[in-house]
Amino acid sequence: MKIAIFHDYFGAIGGGERVVLALAKILDADVITTDTDAAAKLDGGVRVTSLGSTVKLPPFKQISATRKFASADYSDDYDFFIFTGNWSHHAARRHHPNLWYCYTPVRAFYDLYGTFLSRQGFMTRQAFRAWVALSRRSDQRSVGRVDTIVTISENVRQRIRACYGRDAEVIYPPVDISRYRCKEYGDFWLSVNRLYPEKRIELQIETFRSLPDERLLIVGGYAEGDHSSPYAKKIRQNLPANVEVLGEVPEHELMDLYAQCKGLLCTAEDEDFGLTPVEAMAAGKPVVAVNEGGFCETVTAETGMLVDADPERIASAVLAVSADPERYREACLARARMFDCSLFAERIRRVVNDDF
Repeated sequence: MKIAIFHDYFGAIGGGERVVLALAKILDADVITTDTDAAAKLDGGVRVTSLGSTVKLPPFKQISATRKFASADYSDDYDFFIFTGNWSHHAARRHHPNLWYCYTPVRAFYDLYGTFLSRQGFMTRQAFRAWVALSRRSDQRSVGRVDTIVTISENVRQRIRACYGRDAEVIYPPVDISRYRCKEYGDFWLSVNRLYPEKRIELQIETFRSLPDERLLIVGGYAEGDHSSPYAKKIRQNLPANVEVLGEVPEHELMDLYAQCKGLLCTAEDEDFGLTPVEAMAAGKPVVAVNEGGFCETVTAETGMLVDADPERIASAVLAVSADPERYREACLARARMFDCSLFAERIRRVVNDDF
């Protein structure tokens, strides 16, 4: 069976892109996308075809991606189609049988509409409202053409029910735990996320501003043309001396940072799932995360701490865990095994074979 995976774009490497890589390897699938800027940073030699670059200005980037997928036609070239991301499912009209591995419904259209609207200036607010109104209708129509929805967490499953009135099977994203190791519990905390407002990196910075004896390294980038560009530049301003934004780093460097850090800090707003806590636990490292979203499905009292999204509460948790981070090691390793890629491979193959 020949399988194609449609993915929005490779503008920055995050959890979604790592899932695409895993899917392509497991299913020996080709990847069809738009922008390929960051594709070369992925390990594994996955076969990637581009439909052409997007316009690097929001919302025209998202509109151009949607149109490219809607007009694509690979129906005679493959036997089964998988969509990942927010825009690729617009290819569902021509491509059946299909499956959408849904990371989340577009949050700017649904649960975070008010938040995104509040970030707009006076001149752009009406344009944003019009774009969302038109795009939401198109999104609903396209999802109606999807044969099967699988999603990454119970958290997102509830969003899918609320947005589309459809159910979805939960298959947690994969982590290849064999790649991770614990070298030491070093002198720094780690944060790994795209530099997006929803990640609330300002909470991390303010937390460590109050902890001058602790150190934080922030890893992650952003894609040109996304809504995050001003935010990514703003958070780099007036950083305390004990916080460093490294940007994107190669995979081997990220593995080393996990191996040497004291623990991982996660502050994303109602995170869809969050691969990074599982990655950190696979390296035997504890996690301090906000008590929201997908973090509640991975982090336990034995593997770290879940706290309110408040700098003082986060700081207290960081200090408590820092006192003896190694005590969490065995529980973290055991918890990570529950999300290993071998389990994901078994479950995703079953769904694809059942739908074919």
